[in-house]
Formats: sequence, structure tokens, C-alpha cells
Amino acid sequence: MLGRLLGRLTALIAVLAVAIAPSSASASSQDTASTHAYILASYKLLHAVVTTWSKVEAGIRQLDSKFHVECPVAGAGSPQNEEGQALSTEAAGALWASGYHTDATQVRAYIKVLRRLRWSNPAITRSDRRLAKSLKEMLALQVPSLCADIHAWSASGFKSVPADAKAYAAHVSSIEINEIPRSLLTPYVLPSDRSLRHSAEQLSTKYEELEFKRGQADWDTLLETLGLNQ
Repeated sequence: MLGRLLGRLTALIAVLAVAIAPSSASASSQDTASTHAYILASYKLLHAVVTTWSKVEAGIRQLDSKFHVECPVAGAGSPQNEEGQALSTEAAGALWASGYHTDATQVRAYIKVLRRLRWSNPAITRSDRRLAKSLKEMLALQVPSLCADIHAWSASGFKSVPADAKAYAAHVSSIEINEIPRSLLTPYVLPSDRSLRHSAEQLSTKYEELEFKRGQADWDTLLETLGLNQ
């Protein structure tokens, strides 16, 4: 479960990692222009997210403080089972909702770019649209009523999690954010984008470090605040 949740928390890393190789002579102007726009937009989003990471952390601390006041250790003594996992996933969804809302302006701008891109290879365009759709779903996530759901679970003797909590957890788990396959983009990358690629990769490494170190810590902290198991 932890591995799957961490995978979700770090999914944006994969979205923003860009592979660059010499462009093919047969690439159309639309293909190369769309690929360039994708690389540039990915770099801009990475840069914005990394340089304003403190705002994401501030929002998450505020969220944790809110639950600490409203329902501290409400799930204390709860079992580690499928029902509990639904609430742990719901807690992860609360973190994602907070983070994506903080970066909403930048993510919306990225989605806007993705939606206008076109490639001669329809598989790339389909992948691009799936990415945009998944990011839109993440932006639409709301912080769930965790306190009410945990209290209801506790009142049932930890036997039954509310249906809306299960539905929220299932929806969160269903969102898959996948980058456009690198092998599909390789023929359309301009040599002039190599420097931009290198900068994006450096930012991606920094983002990965932030996600692994802070993402897990934030989730652990929230679960401890709520008295839930992983």
C-alpha cells in the first residue's frame, strides 16, 4: 500500500521527465513544434513547483493543524485492514488535493498547453490527452470529510467505512498520471532543446527528492494526527 501511495505522490515526476535525442529528418513541423512546446511547458511547471515548494508544505501543515484541532487521533485503536486502507488513501487524497490546489494556476497552464498539441502519430496525441485529463482530475480533488468518516468508522466498531469515503478512495486510486512515452517523442526533439532538457532533468531530480523525502513524511504525519494506520 505504501509503495502504491508513494507512486501516486511522485507521479508528477514522471510527467515532467523529458527525454531528448536528435530529431528525425522526417519529422513534420507540427511534430517538432508540439514536442518543443511539451518540453518547454514541462520545464516551466517543474521550475514553478520546485521554487514554490515551501507554499505546498505550508498548505499541508495548515491541513494537518486543521485535523489536529478537529479530530486528533480519532482513529486510535483502529485495525489495519481493507477498511482502514480506504481511509489512509482518503488521507493521501487530502494531501494531493492540498498540493494541487496550491499549484493550480501552474497546472492549469500546463493542461492548456497539452490540449492544443497535435502529432502526426495519433498514439502521442492520445497519450497527451490522457495526461491532461488525469491532471484535471487531480485539480478537481477536494479535501474529504476525514473527521466525519473516521468518527463514523469508529462508531461502527471499526467495521464499516462510509460509502462516500470508499468511493473517494477508489476514485483517487484510479487516477493514473503517465508521461507521453519517451520513445514516441524521440524522433521529434529539436537539437536546440538539449540544454532545456538538461535543465528540466536537474529540476526533475530536485522534485523527486522533495517528493520522496517530504511526501512520505507528510503522509506519515497526517496518519499519526488522525490515528490511522498506513
